[in-house]
Amino acid sequence: MSTPRTLIISPNWIGDAVMAQPLLQLLRKQHPSRPIDVLAPPSVAPVWRAMKEVDSVLVTPFRHGALQLRERWNYAQVLRQRGYADAYVLPNTLKYALIPWLAGIPERVGYKGEMRYGLLNRLHHDDIPPRPMVSFYAALADAPRDRLRANVQRPTLTVSRDQSDAARAQHGLVPGRPLVMFAPGAEFGSAKRWPASHFAALAREIMQENPDAQVALLGSPKDREVCEEIVALARADSVRVSNLAGATKLDEAVALIASADAVVSNDSGLLHIASALNRPVLAIYGPTDPAHAPPFSDMAKSLSLRLDCAPCRERECPLGHHACMRKLSADMVWHELRPMLD
Repeated sequence: MSTPRTLIISPNWIGDAVMAQPLLQLLRKQHPSRPIDVLAPPSVAPVWRAMKEVDSVLVTPFRHGALQLRERWNYAQVLRQRGYADAYVLPNTLKYALIPWLAGIPERVGYKGEMRYGLLNRLHHDDIPPRPMVSFYAALADAPRDRLRANVQRPTLTVSRDQSDAARAQHGLVPGRPLVMFAPGAEFGSAKRWPASHFAALAREIMQENPDAQVALLGSPKDREVCEEIVALARADSVRVSNLAGATKLDEAVALIASADAVVSNDSGLLHIASALNRPVLAIYGPTDPAHAPPFSDMAKSLSLRLDCAPCRERECPLGHHACMRKLSADMVWHELRPMLD
């Protein structure tokens, strides 16, 4: 008889996938010999491949947002042949809970989400305040209860030195020279973005202090425009900044971050990747709560003005002034970043 396996159904967001990694640490301790597979969207799969607890990453064949009931039934029959003993459904939607149920996986674990009674048979409730995301996912390793697990280990990703060196060489970054990565994007909305002019001013501060440093911008193709704005503003001050937004695959971005001397990021997936790689991280928060998903690096700082109107958790500033980000100046960020680079 083959060894039973565990299936993790991944969230659709990069940051959430990173913050779910401590759950895998706990499951590995509970069943040391049980392989863990992850079913993940293509955009998130590279993050799971950087987790040492993962045996196989299966890429979802479904369109985003579509029910595709026939396709889910067919894929569930493929999963049935892999011999899963349990499945942990991390998204809160009904359609993802259908998959392990259709596959006949005996133990199906997750939060109630979209009224998933029956589809999940170890049902946790998601109305426990407060809910920092690392503890929220890690609690699924326990029996359902009215509080989140405390003292959870931090998320950890692993990248080899060869991978980092290859990524630097591929994207024109010089080995041996200091590298500061900026992540100016945010998939959630413009409210989470520190202004481009502030990023450009911070690049100027870095280069004035250390002319040998390299500053590079990371992000998705959607972030290319704001990154071009930063490059143009920096160029006006005779500061060279490399724009890699949209030019790297996610696994390459992970490898580049692993080699960074520091990372300055909005509240985004790349922030959580940098934290899980234990890089020095400076995280900038405006409309979101730093306590909800903070960085866990040995050297990390969360910056928030904590205005009366924050955290509003809105995609765009509902008051129109974006003061939570605009008033967080480049000088304030440089004051915290400089000791990290020293």
